[in-house]
Amino acid sequence: MITAFDTRWKNPWYEEKEPSFYIHLQWFAAEDEGRTEEPTELKLKKAREEGKVAKSADLTSAMVLLIAIIGLLGFSSYLMETFQEMMIYFFFRSTELDLTESAVTADVFFRFLLRLMLPLAAVCFVAAFFGNVLQVGFLFSAKPITPDFNKIVPKFGKFFQRAFFSGEAAFNLMKSVVKIIIIGIIAYINISSKVDIIIHFVHVSFLEAYSVIARLAFMILTESAIAMLLFAIPDYMFQKKQHIESLKMSKQEVKEERKTTEGDPLVRSRLRERMRELLSSSMLRNVPRATVVVTNPTHYAVALEWRRDAMPAPVVIAKGADNMAFRIREIATEAEVPIIENKPLARALYAEVELGDVIPAAYYEAMAIIIAEVYKIKGLSAAV
Repeated sequence: MITAFDTRWKNPWYEEKEPSFYIHLQWFAAEDEGRTEEPTELKLKKAREEGKVAKSADLTSAMVLLIAIIGLLGFSSYLMETFQEMMIYFFFRSTELDLTESAVTADVFFRFLLRLMLPLAAVCFVAAFFGNVLQVGFLFSAKPITPDFNKIVPKFGKFFQRAFFSGEAAFNLMKSVVKIIIIGIIAYINISSKVDIIIHFVHVSFLEAYSVIARLAFMILTESAIAMLLFAIPDYMFQKKQHIESLKMSKQEVKEERKTTEGDPLVRSRLRERMRELLSSSMLRNVPRATVVVTNPTHYAVALEWRRDAMPAPVVIAKGADNMAFRIREIATEAEVPIIENKPLARALYAEVELGDVIPAAYYEAMAIIIAEVYKIKGLSAAV
């Protein structure tokens, strides 16, 4: 079966060079730099390989906070038991050891510290990992942490304009203010609902007061984390928009990229012409083994091969129009291949059937008549 050739070609004389010193365009608004075109798939792919992806730090932070709270709740018994064990150990040995000189004391302290920290640290690490994977997928790139002098020497005027007087700066300021207000409202609602209990702490035991404060803090943290998680969704959408904005391209960049990936138009045209010549010469070599050539009679010619024991239906092995049709008929005559005129069938097969493909079932009846005629010409008898 003949398939389409891939005509993409890279010009060997074209070399993409980077200037020795440049300013990253993502520092500035796309329109200010004349970048009005949406980034191409190749530009997006290269940016991803370099670690430039749309990501909201607030979304990851909210997930870490929420999962950490859940982990704190799940490990609360273990943490409390470990903390009590640590306090008992040091209280009982406070009069037995020289705390300023004993290396054993420091060793024991760090062991207790690890037992207290590791469970929550592991939970936070997993939450941070999945928070990033959820946004950008599995991606590893060392490019973002590679030192790059160009990233720290922008055009300061435009940099400060972007940092303090741009839509992004206004959004970040509004985001910070709104987060403070939301957390403040959540804290106020929860604390005000417990004021009557809190003012009577002087009359209750330490554990009772501790229990109330712990539940209150847990509620504030949980509600704040959920609110931040919901608030991070529009932030992620904004970051994604900013990411696309930073990757926008100028018309010249799009043109140069197309020229690099697809090749110069003039060279592509010559390559297509050469491919057509190669395809034509290969196709013409197939004509002598054709079973029949169906013609228009002058404008189209389609050579078909059919072997009853090996093919389910006739296969188009050569076709052409005008001069190519004339060459097919000429070669068929020299090879004594039957040429039969059928204008509708010739036009249909030329337009609808690619080289190497069997004819559609809709043309079986017409081809059966032609094959029968071919066998009659050759003095044979066979059914299609």
